[in-house]
Amino acid sequence: EPQDLPREVFAVDPTTICQTSNTEVLYRCRKCRRALFRSSSILSHTEGIGPTAFAHKRITDSARLSGNGQEKCTSYFIEPVQWMEPALLGVMEGQLLCPKCTSKLGSFSWRGDQCSCGRWVTPAFQIHKSRVDEVRTLPVGNFQTAKT
Repeated sequence: EPQDLPREVFAVDPTTICQTSNTEVLYRCRKCRRALFRSSSILSHTEGIGPTAFAHKRITDSARLSGNGQEKCTSYFIEPVQWMEPALLGVMEGQLLCPKCTSKLGSFSWRGDQCSCGRWVTPAFQIHKSRVDEVRTLPVGNFQTAKT
């Protein structure tokens, strides 16, 4: 069990940096608007085979029909961020809660977890897309717009 993690493991908490580049997206808690992570912290993964990857969980035939035009990945898998450190130390898995309002954002597992697309991601620091808002910087001025 990880008891002490090197500082290099964690991405910088976006609340400690004032400046953001025009190309980088900031992700905030949907409930309290606290900055959580930047687009540079998102780890990409190749798309899995979809619901058939969950066959061991006995998904019904109606659940196998996934071609509704919806996004397959319903979560972001990110590198650990500094605000997560207290939750990560000494445990292998658990919930990720907003450091400001404590609403549930997702979960983590050092062993890994399966994405909704079917791909296994290890280690998994999973934030549900429905729990965060994207904030993009407009190219003109310092105004910001939120994309939900």
